[in-house]
Amino acid sequence: MTMARTPEETRPGKMAPLARLPVFFALAGKRVVLAGGSNAAAWKAELMLAAGARLEVYAEEFSEEMRAVAADTAAGTVALIDRAWTPNDLAGAALAIGAFEDDEGAAAFAEAARAAGVPVNVIDKPACCDFSFGAIVNRSPLVIGISTDGAAPVFAQAIRAKLESLLPTGFTAWAAAASRWRDKVKASGLSFAGRRKFWQVFTAHAMTNAESAPTEGDFERFVAEVKGLGAAVESGTVTLVGAGPGDPELLTLRAVRALQSADVILFDDLVSRGVLDFARREARKLLVGKTGFGPSCKQEDINALMVSLAKQGKRVVRLKGGDPLIFGRAGEELDACAANGIKAEIVPGISAAQGAAASLGLSLTDRKHSRRLQYITGHAQNGRLPSDIDWRALADPVTTTAIYMPVRTLETLVATALHNGLDPATPAAAIARATRPDQQVVRAAIADLPARLAEAKLPGPVLVMLGATVGAVAPAQPAAARI
Repeated sequence: MTMARTPEETRPGKMAPLARLPVFFALAGKRVVLAGGSNAAAWKAELMLAAGARLEVYAEEFSEEMRAVAADTAAGTVALIDRAWTPNDLAGAALAIGAFEDDEGAAAFAEAARAAGVPVNVIDKPACCDFSFGAIVNRSPLVIGISTDGAAPVFAQAIRAKLESLLPTGFTAWAAAASRWRDKVKASGLSFAGRRKFWQVFTAHAMTNAESAPTEGDFERFVAEVKGLGAAVESGTVTLVGAGPGDPELLTLRAVRALQSADVILFDDLVSRGVLDFARREARKLLVGKTGFGPSCKQEDINALMVSLAKQGKRVVRLKGGDPLIFGRAGEELDACAANGIKAEIVPGISAAQGAAASLGLSLTDRKHSRRLQYITGHAQNGRLPSDIDWRALADPVTTTAIYMPVRTLETLVATALHNGLDPATPAAAIARATRPDQQVVRAAIADLPARLAEAKLPGPVLVMLGATVGAVAPAQPAAARI
């Protein structure tokens, strides 16, 4: 008998320890003191000036690079002062930055800055630093800082280069437009929900049209689009999202966007917890799990909760393992939304069968071995073996079959299939937790698989695949390296 289960909220895990707290200083028009005139100091000077600081540089000598930085800067924003710094120079500064060769000079500067209550950084002297500079991806006002706590600067630079290649330069213009338009959106007459919808429309357009400069016409069009939705903008929505077979990296971009905009996420036991790391941290996360022959939430209760939350104006994501349209009861949930006038959409995911096949290096429709692919379920609504399986199709020697939720009924299923003509030597594999780091695989001829699976006691979820294609790949073949 299946035990009843009520939805339970999953709290986000505590923030993992941070080597450094990433913060962003607003320095426009504020005084920053820089002690040192070397080339290393010149780079910090350029950085401070780029942030709009009013910079004072104290040194008895200035490098050519420092003088070039000063000469290339608007008058009044930088002053080169030909003398050594004094503690009085630090009073009222927003930041203090030092460039010293000797440890004694660095320590004295840091001590004076701290005594004056000024955050201090001394180049290449970690013990003298209250904050550090990381590698920077500049799409200002969109700015990304990267830190390895000084452990691997080259690694940080490589990550910066990777992010630079992923972020279009056009994001600069869109981020600037967001800054310009924020007050206009507040004055547009849109409700709170309408303003949130405006930024969703804005973001979707920016992501797909990054290199197209935003115009005032875009602003008017986005506002009109939101107003055109009328009362619907105040209503909640439901999005059925495929979480994929387990590996979080197999999420689609659209699935990630849905998770990052959700107010509430209803997820199954089959969903890898790593997938939830992509969700908006503030979103409520409710486990509405269904486990085979274990504690399960009733489908009607899940439907009612989903509809109730949407009627409260929430953006609800119904997160399902694999693809929501393959043995995921999506039809029942879509019907519940339609019956209550709730807008619902579907974000497909990589199916469990696709993920398992990829992890095995298996072509599901290899033309040498298979002309057909079929997905079947190992149990009916009552938990028993379905009575309407097409046994002739299952016995077809040129068909690849993926059996979902097979563990409890596999022995009966195989016995019936053999009786109806399935070759007992047909290659088969049971894959547990496909695509995850702890994936396990049991291979055997289909006649022997139930006994082998019972011995292995694999953790769920388990998928069984059978057909000539399964035997076409050597078990010892190494998995492809992940890029």
